[in-house]
Amino acid sequence: MGHTLCICSRGTLTIDNKRYLFIQKLGEGGFSYVDLVEGLQDGHFYALKRILCHEQQDQDEAQREADMHRLFQHPNILRLEAYCLTERGSKQEAWLLLPFFKKGTLWNEVEGLKDKGNFLSEDQILLLLLGICRGLEAIHAKGYAHRDLKPTNILLGDDGQPVLMDLGSMNQARIQVEGSRQALALQSLGCVLYAMMFGEGPYDMVFQKGDSVALAVQNQLSIPQNPRHSPALRQLLASMMTVDPQCRPHTSLLLSQLESLQPTAPDQHTTHI
Repeated sequence: MGHTLCICSRGTLTIDNKRYLFIQKLGEGGFSYVDLVEGLQDGHFYALKRILCHEQQDQDEAQREADMHRLFQHPNILRLEAYCLTERGSKQEAWLLLPFFKKGTLWNEVEGLKDKGNFLSEDQILLLLLGICRGLEAIHAKGYAHRDLKPTNILLGDDGQPVLMDLGSMNQARIQVEGSRQALALQSLGCVLYAMMFGEGPYDMVFQKGDSVALAVQNQLSIPQNPRHSPALRQLLASMMTVDPQCRPHTSLLLSQLESLQPTAPDQHTTHI
């Protein structure tokens, strides 16, 4: 389960006989913190997620998150470099060593572009959506579902490839991703697509007005007309956001559609954002 960890001196630590230097805090939320550390042997940067464990259930959930990462070896799913439990004073912390993505999240990119009056191009959207869908397909193939798919939980690699994170939100027990569960995943993916197309979530204005999002999702989504988007992309979004779950495409069909819509230029193999 655990990898040997020790705090060797102020600002340095060792995991699996490899030393890392603390650089800065990246963020925090709830009972977890994320720090930027540098591997002193390889010179690479990593994100160290520290989860405060107040009781055994917290340790079990952290272990499940690590186990979820280890299930997958996929370019569109965040990999785990190392995991351990360590004592910090009177409490324990679970530490997950993860790759660091300097580009940040998909939402960082979408928001940054919108602030400048720009948006992702359709070619970029299609390439990103293909990678996200491939990651989801790999998760579904293992009998799991990502229960918190959103732009803030999608990282961007140096090559522009999307990488799914927050695997701790996946079901704790194996499930059969069929029917309503896969339909829900496709609707969440549709919300991500909408954000890439328009720079905001489909129900952001509903939430800001104080209206019921739960009621809004029961009505057919009105998709704004925009010359940036082809009829094929608009139809793809409409199919994912249709009110009737049974009418939403399965992941395999969606992948086939996305592959047929990919840019055909020979030099467009990856998304450069």
